[in-house]
Amino acid sequence: MATFFEGESHTFSEYLLVPGYSSAENIPANVSLKTPLVRFKRGEESPITLNIPMVSAIMQSVSGPRLAIALAQEGGISFIYGSQPAAAEAAMVREVKSYKAGFVVSDSTLTPDMTLEDVLDMVDRTGHSTMPVTEDGTPTGKFCGIVTSRDYRVSRDARDKKVREFMTPAEKTITAEDGTSLKVANDLIWEHKLNALPIVDKDGNLVSLVFRKDYDSHKSRPNELLDQHKRYMVGAGINTRDYAERVPLLVEAGADVLCIDSSEGFSEWQKRTLEWIHQNYGDKVKVGAGNVVDAEGFRFLADCGADFVKVGIGGGSICITRETKGIGRGQATALIDVCRARDEYFEETGVYVPVCSDGGIVYDYHMALALAMGADFMMLGRYFARFDESPTSRVNVNGQYMKEYWGEGSARARNWQRYDLGGAAKLSFVEGVDSYVPYAGSLKDGVDGTLYKVKSTMCNCGANSIPELQQKARLTLVSSTSIVEGGAHDVVVKDSQQSVTYR
Repeated sequence: MATFFEGESHTFSEYLLVPGYSSAENIPANVSLKTPLVRFKRGEESPITLNIPMVSAIMQSVSGPRLAIALAQEGGISFIYGSQPAAAEAAMVREVKSYKAGFVVSDSTLTPDMTLEDVLDMVDRTGHSTMPVTEDGTPTGKFCGIVTSRDYRVSRDARDKKVREFMTPAEKTITAEDGTSLKVANDLIWEHKLNALPIVDKDGNLVSLVFRKDYDSHKSRPNELLDQHKRYMVGAGINTRDYAERVPLLVEAGADVLCIDSSEGFSEWQKRTLEWIHQNYGDKVKVGAGNVVDAEGFRFLADCGADFVKVGIGGGSICITRETKGIGRGQATALIDVCRARDEYFEETGVYVPVCSDGGIVYDYHMALALAMGADFMMLGRYFARFDESPTSRVNVNGQYMKEYWGEGSARARNWQRYDLGGAAKLSFVEGVDSYVPYAGSLKDGVDGTLYKVKSTMCNCGANSIPELQQKARLTLVSSTSIVEGGAHDVVVKDSQQSVTYR
């Protein structure tokens, strides 16, 4: 007869934290969000420690180089998506590792023959008001000039006016030579009152840009996640098919940690992958595995040598695995079960294997709940897809700015390796959807706001660290009526866009 788990399967929205005693020391400024990323032995520290408990999902619509850099600047780490050729993924990893803080490779480049209409379209699509001009429109083409919002007037200039007619030409643009230090670049910016300084090589080709605003933001990033060589840290996704080809390329490119990207991790395929990596690299290459939803699945992967274990099947906002295949478990229930198994494993073996909660996060407070339930960190897809730095386009849908977001199991991604069951190399049916998410601005602003809420919740529980929260947290299940009560109710909420006149 089939095994039946006792009790119901619950989501984060069915739980609330009960406040604990808060001392005068429990203020957000005193809260540390440092957390281990990979396994370690009792009495030792994790070889990799995150400064914030957030990592980005292994998805085409989420984790590209630009987002990886932005998240590392805030103290988290991205896992570059693996549903692309191994060499292409390695190139993305290399781009993050070779990034020089403050030097930005343009992703909004114009040509002299483009029109004002093209400029306005690019501003609308990217949000960037300063754009370099190169002969071929590439980020490293022959530098021709620069366009800023001060170079044109939308109300007076014709939309078909050529960029060459209103750009500031190269000969009138203050530039710096390739190899210029960030300090010297910033000195030039302040001396000449510039908003942006193009870096140009000896052949006149654009290399990068240094922005005035980045000087202040760099100084205000105490949580940057850096390796021993002061480079940004980055992870990469792998699958259980081509790991013998992919892993060496990613390691050579400098990936700090790998993660098997799979919808279900309790399998021989993951065991084989982990064994191959350990046989060839020992413990020098760190690799996470998953996903699982119960204690048995966790123990299997921990015994196989996974450096962290991801929890969650079917809880992602674009995932339809549960309705398609009927497998999964409520994220809260799965997380509680797995974290209990992790603690038991630690007591028995002296080895701590961090747990990553992957999926089911809808509201910011769900993150505090996930940490309280035992998660060491969270993998987020929809959350990061909304920001400027995600790889997808910003589009206008019915008057509202949105970002495209699609699942790895969707027809658009066709990432069959993620759902590999040892059969044919194809995606037989979809387990994800293609969608939009509301545009949310810059990653830094979004993460700052979210983590301030998480810290405030921790203070209400009398905790100034994640381990302390997990020790002190008190949780209660809530009824459907309580959920309704938790939001605005029995009032008419004013439209935030409507002005109200008082007489």
